[in-house]
Amino acid sequence: MAKLVILNQGMTGRTFELNVDRTTVGRVEENTFQIADASVSSRHAEILLQGSELLIRDLNSTNGTFINGEKISEAILKSGQTLRFGQVELKIDDGQSMPAAASAPAPVSASAPAPTPAKKPVDATMVIPRGVNLNEDRGSIRSSGFDTNAAFSKKTNKANKYFIIGGIAVGLIIVGLIVFLIKQASGGSR
Repeated sequence: MAKLVILNQGMTGRTFELNVDRTTVGRVEENTFQIADASVSSRHAEILLQGSELLIRDLNSTNGTFINGEKISEAILKSGQTLRFGQVELKIDDGQSMPAAASAPAPVSASAPAPTPAKKPVDATMVIPRGVNLNEDRGSIRSSGFDTNAAFSKKTNKANKYFIIGGIAVGLIIVGLIVFLIKQASGGSR
């Protein structure tokens, strides 16, 4: 039975057996084979078991599906090929020895396969342990009316009010004392 073996650091050796007629691959839990990596689309690709052949079909993923470095939309998978979803690389393993001819992608169209390009080093990616659940409420604190949110309303500053009132009171007291002293000075000198 053919299986997919993840090659990326942090997920190395994780496998998935292709033993059902239709296997969906993607980042969310609803997929048959979930790969919790940011470069993998929610619903990235599907693998169809057709007799003894495996047909892979990209589901309009953001970062593409590749066989041996060649971007595909649909192709036949062969044992030993390197498959890539976004930045996640996998090997197709049927448990038998891998013939050298199986390394080139086998497109569904009649075009001849291109020579295998040099393998690019895969960047280390952060593993998201559980992935994203589209049905989960993330506990949003934002109300439906953003402009009514109390967190963004204008706040009053009581300290400034008390400072201004205190300053006016002190100013009136000083003016009153000056007036009193002037009256005392002019009244006392008569």
